[in-house]
Amino acid sequence: MQQVRISAPGGFEALAIEDVERPTPGRGEVLVRVLAVSINHLDLWIRQGLPGVPYPIVPGCDGTAEVVELGEGVDAPPVGTLVLVEPGRSSGTSPEDLAGNDHFSRDYAIRGEHFDGLDVEYAAVEARFLRPLPAGLDPVTTAAAPLVFLTAWGMLVTRARLAAGETALILGGTSGVGSAGIQIAKSRGARVIATAGTEAKRALCSDLGADEVLDHRAEGWHAEVKRLTDGRGVDVVFEHIGPATWRGSLACLARNGRLVTCGATTGPKVELVLPHLFIKNQSILGSTMGPRSAFDEILERLADGSFRSVVDSILPLSEVRAAHERLERGDALGKLVLVPGA
Repeated sequence: MQQVRISAPGGFEALAIEDVERPTPGRGEVLVRVLAVSINHLDLWIRQGLPGVPYPIVPGCDGTAEVVELGEGVDAPPVGTLVLVEPGRSSGTSPEDLAGNDHFSRDYAIRGEHFDGLDVEYAAVEARFLRPLPAGLDPVTTAAAPLVFLTAWGMLVTRARLAAGETALILGGTSGVGSAGIQIAKSRGARVIATAGTEAKRALCSDLGADEVLDHRAEGWHAEVKRLTDGRGVDVVFEHIGPATWRGSLACLARNGRLVTCGATTGPKVELVLPHLFIKNQSILGSTMGPRSAFDEILERLADGSFRSVVDSILPLSEVRAAHERLERGDALGKLVLVPGA
């Protein structure tokens, strides 16, 4: 079978396509045929080099698959079932797991970052991390949903506790996590102000449900956010860009507001003026992933059409380098999805 492997951090040349033997499912595992796997910014960072990644590694955080063989001790899901492969795993026995916060567990690991991922034709996966797809869901476009919707859920619902009637600012609204953020915020009854860097991307933000859309590349964009909120600012800022937007994000955060961040696309270091933080009683929250229980509502809403995956292009797995190049350039309008065996 074909797989992608990163032996050591590097440029696009670090993405090697290999022919290897199909895995055999062990006890508690299921052999699946991967139908589609999405590309995330996390894949770029893993290729470029992240601390703690056990190179060599197969990337690919999330995707969909078809069950083809059950390992010992597994009686479900049956062969032929179309499934979502959860992007994270944990022991299931930690206090955090038992409290419903598996992503806080000390042994929590992310597929394609801490152990081999889904940029493969076949994978052996623990059966408990497979979720049957609701009838009618397209497995290829659904592959773009798991990581970004779970991450956005963790940011807005678990960490920021966004409430109905509040206003949320979603930065980078057409990125994978941003597009999920707009939809989740609207589903919680919030007013949504989104940002995007081109006219086409701003139109997509509106189509996803944003009430107002701004250009975060325009000078003084944060002042426009304040104007739209009658000078009050927003209750929640959904950050994942970093230094390029950080100062503006804090400038338009309301008193008692929460800034929640999951990424640093434009760099890892930002400036913080402490008096602004404590005088306004603001909170800065870090967030990684979200609870796996969120997939119940995420899949239900994807199936009924109230959530949707935003997919720019579908490419064969053999074009993984081209997909990384496009995502790094930032010219994709939505997620890039790879199809193994194509």
